[in-house]
Amino acid sequence: MPRLPYRSVLLISLVVLCLWFGDVHSGAKTVAKHRLKIMTYNIHVGVGMDKQLDLQRIADVILKEKPDLVGLQEVDRGVKRTQGIDEIVKLAQMTHMEYAFAHNLDFQGGQYGVAILSRLPIKSSDHKMFQNKREAERRGMLRIVIDLAGKDVNFVTTHLDYQFGDGRMFEMQQLLTFINDLTGPVIVVGDLNDEPTGAAYQLINEKFNDSWVQSKASGTGFTYPADTPRKRIDYIFFRESDGLRVKKAWTVSTLASDHVPLVSELEFRR
Repeated sequence: MPRLPYRSVLLISLVVLCLWFGDVHSGAKTVAKHRLKIMTYNIHVGVGMDKQLDLQRIADVILKEKPDLVGLQEVDRGVKRTQGIDEIVKLAQMTHMEYAFAHNLDFQGGQYGVAILSRLPIKSSDHKMFQNKREAERRGMLRIVIDLAGKDVNFVTTHLDYQFGDGRMFEMQQLLTFINDLTGPVIVVGDLNDEPTGAAYQLINEKFNDSWVQSKASGTGFTYPADTPRKRIDYIFFRESDGLRVKKAWTVSTLASDHVPLVSELEFRR
């Protein structure tokens, strides 16, 4: 039998080694990464800083950012002041997303509350009303469950007491009690009407991570008022114990509402 040239033997050896290492690599366990882009946005019932009602501007902000989940606050359904529009249905149509709505208050012939938009199918939703101390406005929290690669993810939005710090604290205590026994990762977003020095913020920050702080984002994170932001009162919280981490966070400059939205990219491994 003729002997193969040295170069041919070397080439064949290299091919065999590559195939062998390729098999080893392909058999190794890899960690699948999954990301969710989260937005929280107090839409001021669709009324911008120019005092004009224009839901299309709100929808355009959402469409540009392409979030997977959006927690909305100050949403009207059939209310006289906003021309009787069912705002969450309209926004869902404009953004091509599914929705859930929590009716916290009867107002001017319609309903007022918080809502969620989701690019992923909503498996279930529930709504908890808060007891309150002094503020006349009733408030609550809305939760949905989505399936992400076989994992149930809980997404919660809320809007706390505007007037009284002890009212915000009381509502936050109730929120944390409601979500304490949930199974699976939990993401909480909303307008807390509380700055980071406030008691309600401090309470949730004992159990959850503030995405803005954890991301080490540049800037202030201020979200209110939209024309000259000087307060950080809108938040996206997650738990590292759920296997979640934040990749980045940012605010979106827009005058479509009296708040600007906050966006975070969260990642977890299964």
